[in-house]
Amino acid sequence: MSRILVVDDDLAILELLKINLEMMGHEVITTPEGIKGFALVKQELPDLVLLDVMMPEVDGYTVAQRIRQNETTKDIPILMLTALGMLKDKVQGFNSGVDDYLVKPFELEELKVRVRALLRRSDSLPETLKRPQILVIGDITLLPENLSVKINDNEIKFTPIEFEILNCLAQNHGQTVASGTLLKEVWGYSQDDDVETIRVHIRHLRSKLEKAISDKIYIETIYGGGYKLIPEGVNKPVKK
Repeated sequence: MSRILVVDDDLAILELLKINLEMMGHEVITTPEGIKGFALVKQELPDLVLLDVMMPEVDGYTVAQRIRQNETTKDIPILMLTALGMLKDKVQGFNSGVDDYLVKPFELEELKVRVRALLRRSDSLPETLKRPQILVIGDITLLPENLSVKINDNEIKFTPIEFEILNCLAQNHGQTVASGTLLKEVWGYSQDDDVETIRVHIRHLRSKLEKAISDKIYIETIYGGGYKLIPEGVNKPVKK
């Protein structure tokens, strides 16, 4: 039985989620308050957090950031539930450290798929995240112990999801990895209409890499195919 914490100030949704998650066989803890939600995460150490965004006093983005910044809770999966479905909202959610993002209103069956996937993912992390094995390919050194990457003496920190995506690309370096494959390998499910999740994370990965190494590209988009990691990097085209 998994323990799931649901944080949402809409009491009707809170009750609906509690009933359906309990029917799935989970132990469910609920609270309508962001501040209390973070306190419960530290106290209960749930297997998964379902987190609303728009709440009084402390919003979901802030709660997610606090969960990720706390050494005890930083690896707990977070599924953000929100009516804010614009790309910029998703980017803000992923930047806050959430693992997956589901826009309200949603079908309960889709919620169940996402919950199962995150719980399965947290219970079956890639071997490189279970053991502190260092992977060196080209310019890139993956450091699983602290979820970071070294490129030419520049160390870059990533969220667990970002690191898993980079690790998946690294394990298949030089080959094109389809978006659906990334969804299946990292999240545990594959849905064609959810490729935007991959695009947002790839964009964020590139942004972090470019802040450290501004003159090279390490992740190539293969249009109509997916993404490919180039371990040695390629020089950015010079803008005229």
